[in-house]
Amino acid sequence: MIKTLLIANRGEIAVRIARTAREMGIRTVAVFSDVDRDAAHVAACDAAVALGGQTPAESYLRQDAILEAAKATGASAIHPGYGFSSENPDFVEKCEAAGITFVGPSAKAIRAMGLKDAAKKLMEEAGVPVVPGYHGADQDPALLAGEAEKIGYPVLIKAVAGGGGKGMRLVERRAEFSEALKAAQSEAQGAFGNADVLIEKFVSTPRHIELQVFGDGTRAVHLYERDCSLQRRHQKVIEEAPAPGMTPEMREAMGQAAVRAAEAINYSGAGTIEFIVDASDGLRPDRFYFMEMNTRLQVEHPVTEEITGIDLVRWQLEVAGGKPLPAEQSDITIKGHAFEARLYAEDAAAGFLPATGRLTRLKFAGARVDSGVREGDTISPFYDPMIAKVIEVGPDRAQALAALDQTLSSIEVAGVTTNLGFLRRLSRVPAFVAGEVDTGLIAREGESLMANPVPCEKTRALAALGALGFADGLETGLGFAIWQPMRHKVELRFADETIELEVIFHGDRASVNGVDVAWRGDRWWINGAPTAARIHRDPAQVTVFFGTSYVFELPDPLARGGAGTGADVIEAPMPGLLRDVMAQEGQLVTEGDPLAIFEAMKMEHTLRAPRDGVVSEVLSQAGAQVEAGAPIIRLEDA
Repeated sequence: MIKTLLIANRGEIAVRIARTAREMGIRTVAVFSDVDRDAAHVAACDAAVALGGQTPAESYLRQDAILEAAKATGASAIHPGYGFSSENPDFVEKCEAAGITFVGPSAKAIRAMGLKDAAKKLMEEAGVPVVPGYHGADQDPALLAGEAEKIGYPVLIKAVAGGGGKGMRLVERRAEFSEALKAAQSEAQGAFGNADVLIEKFVSTPRHIELQVFGDGTRAVHLYERDCSLQRRHQKVIEEAPAPGMTPEMREAMGQAAVRAAEAINYSGAGTIEFIVDASDGLRPDRFYFMEMNTRLQVEHPVTEEITGIDLVRWQLEVAGGKPLPAEQSDITIKGHAFEARLYAEDAAAGFLPATGRLTRLKFAGARVDSGVREGDTISPFYDPMIAKVIEVGPDRAQALAALDQTLSSIEVAGVTTNLGFLRRLSRVPAFVAGEVDTGLIAREGESLMANPVPCEKTRALAALGALGFADGLETGLGFAIWQPMRHKVELRFADETIELEVIFHGDRASVNGVDVAWRGDRWWINGAPTAARIHRDPAQVTVFFGTSYVFELPDPLARGGAGTGADVIEAPMPGLLRDVMAQEGQLVTEGDPLAIFEAMKMEHTLRAPRDGVVSEVLSQAGAQVEAGAPIIRLEDA
């Protein structure tokens, strides 16, 4: 039995593991970087050990330091969470050599599934269907291009190591293959230290359905499916369980295949078998293909827990502590429906560019929320920008989705740009509501999903009051005017629009451009009707929470008249690493041409020419660590 557990991770998963361990009476130890000294996961544990550094390589990837921390604190087991060292077989072997239990599968099982090409061959031998493609060791670009021709476009280039959409590119035409291959190999090398790729047939109407499996090293069971089809840039956005439209025949076939896959490698612990499903003719038992196995707990595991009533972390700790598989397949049933939405600090309208900043407001209500940050914490550029996983349940899909929409509308987050509005709009897309999901849905609905909401007159009125300092009501600070109501002029900016408003106070209420606003009890009343709206004021912003989040900028009068760099200078969008610079001085470029590769928060971004012109200066070199706004390349007219 495990008595002391070291959690070799951070953020929401470390907090979530600590919660179950505490319920089981297990003492927990956190590890932390310099950036995370005051983080939520440190506070959630009974003890904590500093690893130093800021980046993952300087902290959470220091395996020897983590093992020393385990020894120093008397931890008999290490839970890796997901990411970092969770799928590193060398770390598993180091734990075993130190006499410490690794909460997860064996090194042999991880290696068997760690490289996608070898895993697919193993799955074929186990009778699990796989996608047509090239999985060979020969990585000659000409050969890979030839294999893509044989398979037939469109194809997917995928890194053989790792996951999370890194090292993956969709290629729809022969002319795009060479550039896409170089980009995928570069991203794979940077993320996993392995540039090898495989080529697969791209399924035109794909659904991403995965099976949660759990084994004890001898036998395995499945805990039914999750649909993870709502993706952007190959990363999941909203997951649900069970999958909409699933038939008993399809579920039985996929469940059996998943168990065969797990038992083929004597799997122990929680894992996920990911399938790509050709949904062009509905869900058919002969149209699903093995993609990969994630030999760890998944980010989206809460939806499985909600529909089965099973705590997967508890199962992990029990099996790692020497107990047999906790249930037979016949014991595991489905009840209700669950959704998980991933709330990120990112700008959806800017291509989901990760955002940084201090969370000046963070409030949730009504749902299970797995989060590793609190109000007042800072989203740094060093780690994944996830704020929280928002999980909602219901007796059926329609009611669960309605609950998710209601919960998303009630979330209050300010201080950083988030994808909250994007999530709310996505949850209301008619095709999604109808259960007609596939991995291309977000791309098809892109324009409507990315568009910023337009604030109505009521929202603008509340923003004006927030700008004047009345975010928490009108009960104090109004003052009196003997001969006429108090009047204030307010200027705000929303997106590219300058908004001018006049606020007139009448005792305990106000009129803003003709909109009547009052504060009664604990809520705002607008034109005589109560609302659930809330206002949050930061030094330079006002955020109005009114169904979604509306962020208004407060113009700085001292900054007026300043000249920006416009489209003449390509700047770093945030702190990060300049991985490659392709532009050269004197080079003629066309709008959209790739000029540099920028890496931040574990993702690569291509910096492209904003207009036609000629490169007049290259202001930074490949390998440089740059701050947000740092000039990279200067353009001039050709």
